[in-house]
Amino acid sequence: MTLFNWTRRGLAAAATGAVLTLGLGAPAQAQTPPGVLIVGQIAEPKSLDPAAVTAVNDFRILVNLYEGLVRYAPGTLEVEPHLATDWEISEDGTVYTFTLREDVTFHDGTPFNAEAVKFNFDRMLNEDHPYHDTGPFPLSFNFSAVESTEAVDEYTVEFTLSEPFAPFLSNLAYPTGLLVSPAAVEANGQDYGRNPVGTGPFQFGEWRSNEAVVLERNADYWGDEAPLEAVVFRPITDANTRVAEMLAGGIDLMVEVPPTSLGQFEGEQFQVYEQAGPHLWFLILNMREGPFENQLVRQAANYAIDKEAIVNDVLEGTAEVATGPTPPAFNWAYNEELDPYPHDPERARELLAEAGMENPEVTFYVTEGGSGMLDPVAMGTAIQADLAEVGFDVTIETYEWNTFLGEVNPGLEGKADMAEMAWMTNDPDTLPYLTLRSEAMPDQGGFNSGYYSNEEVDRLLQEARTATSQERRAELYKEMQEIVVEDAPWVFVANWKQNAVTNDRVENFSLEPSFLLMLGDVEKN
Repeated sequence: MTLFNWTRRGLAAAATGAVLTLGLGAPAQAQTPPGVLIVGQIAEPKSLDPAAVTAVNDFRILVNLYEGLVRYAPGTLEVEPHLATDWEISEDGTVYTFTLREDVTFHDGTPFNAEAVKFNFDRMLNEDHPYHDTGPFPLSFNFSAVESTEAVDEYTVEFTLSEPFAPFLSNLAYPTGLLVSPAAVEANGQDYGRNPVGTGPFQFGEWRSNEAVVLERNADYWGDEAPLEAVVFRPITDANTRVAEMLAGGIDLMVEVPPTSLGQFEGEQFQVYEQAGPHLWFLILNMREGPFENQLVRQAANYAIDKEAIVNDVLEGTAEVATGPTPPAFNWAYNEELDPYPHDPERARELLAEAGMENPEVTFYVTEGGSGMLDPVAMGTAIQADLAEVGFDVTIETYEWNTFLGEVNPGLEGKADMAEMAWMTNDPDTLPYLTLRSEAMPDQGGFNSGYYSNEEVDRLLQEARTATSQERRAELYKEMQEIVVEDAPWVFVANWKQNAVTNDRVENFSLEPSFLLMLGDVEKN
């Protein structure tokens, strides 16, 4: 029986097992074969082109197909060599020269070399590149300092930056820096995202929309061969269904377990994993129109929402109340002197009265689930109730994850006053630079969907990303946090500790602080 035929039969068997579990209350284990790992994802991927996507849900697949010049060392956010064996940085911090591995080929048999690296970055950054139209490339901001990429020789590539750029190596390790086969892009054009080719331990098998993405072991991998024969990523958008599938044996690994369901995975047949990382769950407030144009109303929303109750009652203590735009996991850049907005309904009412707002109407976008979104419907309902208590009139509109992103990322103007959002990130620069700068408005290619603009924040962020001293960067980020918390362009809700659960047939699995899902060493008996 072929792998593809098995996965079709296996998915049907798993669904039957889940129904039996729900109907009879006793686990009816579906039998999945050794060597094939079934992963329960939170949503369908948008694309399998690493330069074209933004969601960790997609990145969890892509890091097993593709590789970058560098990567995060296991268990850390520290950068180490990967497809590059080493690198040199010029004294002024503007030229990075990488020496490449010589024993690597893409899954289609074409060579990995300096010209392939140059193709990847030119495609993403140069509008006149013949394959720039295979985008858009929403996180190309990560490499905005790159002026040119040059193939010095077959296995040496040089990046010239317009100015020193502190997050450059970290951004290369992030999935936007994963490298695709130029030949595959040339062959597939705008359909490349459905026909991915990388250099990783797994290669693309097939993508059955809303059913499964299948990756097969890369037998010609330059590194240690993956123990798994294949990985099947199944999109199961409903969290309760995902839990039922895990209990029934229909999936072997489940990411983002709902806090209220963790207790169901006690016992020897399951292993629960937790790992801290830089995560922020927040509410984007529309500052271009509607009630949240007024700073007092934005502050009132921050006081009105009982973040402690959300963290303790909805999220079952699996997160901490957020203080501002920088997650505490970036301990060197986090401003410990700031306190979260306390739950103070009376203060919220006073601020609304001072703003001259009586029962402000708010349209609130909520998602059914998505990368790092925790328990978004329950959280949205709790937030709606807290805001109503102080006088807001909140209407919720709920969307599937990719539809939700399609509504929120282009900006809230003309659509909504408030939207849920979560970011899992790699550097203190990334989240504020892509979402809070004046030049990161959606019509400029950024994710500033609430249209926040503060010239001092812009200045601090620009100086921080070009500072050569981490101590100086920390000072600038801490000052930025003070201003943003006072301006309140968001409601700062929670910092989450990620989780996952596997069955007892899975070995050598671990969660990464990057929130990526590295499966090259995983085994399944």
